[in-house]
Amino acid sequence: MRSAELIALELSVILFIAHIMTQALLARAEFGQKYMMGARDERRTVKGVLAGRAERALTNYIENYVPFVALDLGLIATGRTGGFGALVWIAGRIAYLPVYLLGIPVARFICWLVGIVGLLSMLARLAGA
Repeated sequence: MRSAELIALELSVILFIAHIMTQALLARAEFGQKYMMGARDERRTVKGVLAGRAERALTNYIENYVPFVALDLGLIATGRTGGFGALVWIAGRIAYLPVYLLGIPVARFICWLVGIVGLLSMLARLAGA
């Protein structure tokens, strides 16, 4: 039987791809297909609201993804699976992208906070608490 941690890890990769695709599609609408498929030697900055939000959401995901993967793999490697932290983290992160794109500030913070609670729960479980 697959653990909640393994399922959350699998979902996190799908969510990572969703972030990248969202950011790329919104940037393409702004920069055009030719630029997006080229070498991008000329550095451009997105100016549109949605493209900017997608870029910041991706950056935030990457910042939170590193500790998630470390904690998740640590739990799997030590056999301390069965907690709810990984599922809490992925639920918060799944909600974060659309909430951020819609520009709902308090809800965005709550989604981020849910993710942090998930990470802290994973850390406590890994530490044996």
